[in-house]
Amino acid sequence: MATYNGHFESTCYHPLLLFNGEGDCLAVKLRPGNVASAEGWEELLPAEIDRLQAQGIEVAFRGDAAFARPGIYESVEARAARYAIRLPANGNLEREIAELLKRPAGRPGHKPTVRCKSFFYKAGSWTKARRVVAKVEFHCGELFPRVGFIVTNLSASNRAVVRFYNKRGTAEQWIKEGKQAVALTRLSCHRFRANEVRLWLSAITYNLGNLWRRLALPKAIGNWSLTSLQQRLVKTGDRLVKHARYYWLLLAESHLTRRLFAGMLGRIAALPAPAG
Repeated sequence: MATYNGHFESTCYHPLLLFNGEGDCLAVKLRPGNVASAEGWEELLPAEIDRLQAQGIEVAFRGDAAFARPGIYESVEARAARYAIRLPANGNLEREIAELLKRPAGRPGHKPTVRCKSFFYKAGSWTKARRVVAKVEFHCGELFPRVGFIVTNLSASNRAVVRFYNKRGTAEQWIKEGKQAVALTRLSCHRFRANEVRLWLSAITYNLGNLWRRLALPKAIGNWSLTSLQQRLVKTGDRLVKHARYYWLLLAESHLTRRLFAGMLGRIAALPAPAG
């Protein structure tokens, strides 16, 4: 049901979404508005890891501090997958990097000073020690450094782990695109079940648009947002004509539209046929 969420300061639902590295929405779950951000992860994440690994795909999961739960670490580790998850700061972690928290001598430059350190840490609720990567940034004009901790089982260098985790921010952009282009979180029906179905349909629509963008849009056009595709192609004087067996999408005549659709049809024709 729609309940008050203190973080968003509104009465809403709180859907859980899982994306892959190419922007496809792999799984969604509608939840009441007052649940924690990671609530219900066990219904989505393990099954999706198993499905991808069955296809021979190597899996690496990243999540923000809301997903810093021992159950998630153990579930991913049991499947021999990788993860990089933001870890909330505490006094024990900060004591491990006390030497990094001292401001560098001399006048600070305009470019941030970044320091990284890796160490093993075991919280009271963990069954074993795990690798933690700390990043400390000193910015010009700021008195205190920006400190972040990432718990991970990746074997890469400290900076490589940080770069991998920072790509998590692109998921926020995909969620924003889904909100703007396909009303992904517009859940205004009266019943929970109706809103759940609406969320699923919006996720399918988003995936179709993302597939269109990734596989059909000519590379010379660049990486358009779903909103740009919607406004510049579909909503440009279009009309859908239904026949007994076919649907015809009629678009207003323009050089851009003609060139784009010609390139898209060419890329679609070049896609390999499915096996079998």
